Amino acid sequence: MKNRSLLNIVAFTFLSLSFSCNGIAQKQDAAAIKPLYISDPVDFDTDDPAIWVNPADPSKSLVIGTDKDTNGGLYVFDLKGKAIPSKTIKGLKRPDNVDIAYGLMLNGKKTDIAVTTERYTHKLRIYSLPDMKPLDKGGIPVFVGETGAEFRDLMGISMYTDPKGKIYAIVGRKTGPKDGNYLWQYQLKDDGNGNIKAHLVRKFGKYSGRKEIEAIAVDNELGFVYYCDEQFGVRKYYADPAKGNQELSLFGQGDFAVDNEGIAIYKTAGNNGYVLVSDQGARQLKVYSRTGKTGVANQHPLLATIKYSANQTDGIDVVSIPLNSDFKHGLLVAMSDDKTFHFYRWEDIASKELTVNP
Repeated sequence: MKNRSLLNIVAFTFLSLSFSCNGIAQKQDAAAIKPLYISDPVDFDTDDPAIWVNPADPSKSLVIGTDKDTNGGLYVFDLKGKAIPSKTIKGLKRPDNVDIAYGLMLNGKKTDIAVTTERYTHKLRIYSLPDMKPLDKGGIPVFVGETGAEFRDLMGISMYTDPKGKIYAIVGRKTGPKDGNYLWQYQLKDDGNGNIKAHLVRKFGKYSGRKEIEAIAVDNELGFVYYCDEQFGVRKYYADPAKGNQELSLFGQGDFAVDNEGIAIYKTAGNNGYVLVSDQGARQLKVYSRTGKTGVANQHPLLATIKYSANQTDGIDVVSIPLNSDFKHGLLVAMSDDKTFHFYRWEDIASKELTVNP
């Protein structure tokens, strides 16, 4: 399906007054898109979601979300946002971001995994899907050799699977150098005993120094990694380490009311689609072309601004395939600051402005 002509959405509507969970008054657009479901609350502080699509039965897919606290956890929800206590992991030391990879070979068997960044231990924590069994022998240390805890405090993560099936974790931290080594990329492998080990393959990524880098997203099919340099812009690189560390694009500058935060990719037919970025504090998503301008693939114009109900959104995730009768064209999950995640139908987010997969 070809993308329709896209325009920025400008809504002149009455505003209604609402309150965030911290008691600070917020202005909310009365026409903001509402979620189909709101998840059960976590104990402390939601931050980032990841959607696992069950390859055998998409209706049994799961949403994994971080509870960001020194006694935090990974919550597992069904597609109605109901927490599944038997799968939820608690007692993690401030898990920040989480992502999914499919088909890592362990003991000769393909295994889907959820990987989260545990900030205060400076480790990756890895669990099998859908059973959420640990595969990391207590955690995999990263950013080893960096001086100062602040250069090792983990935040963002995104998983990349290359055309040969190699799986990588691209990891960010609370702060880092400006010289192009902010992100570190690790290949994940079987350690020979059915657990996972990580091998550092490169360091890359510019940093403005404005705030921090947290949200990272990988486009497996097109081979790119995007990340939000907060209060500065969205940066784009090759995901394949063999293609080098040249920055391909910097976009979104001046588009955000507060912070450019969560980032995800909605994929449509013919490798088209959208790069979605949450505008933290403004209750909205910014939508950019996945494939860039015609003939200029690394120029990503702003296509639309989508108002929604989630507040102070850090992390988002999206899938573009049908899951069940509720989510026939895909699901977008957005963190909200009342300890919940919002579950949106893609067709509601898209409205008449964006492509909806059949």
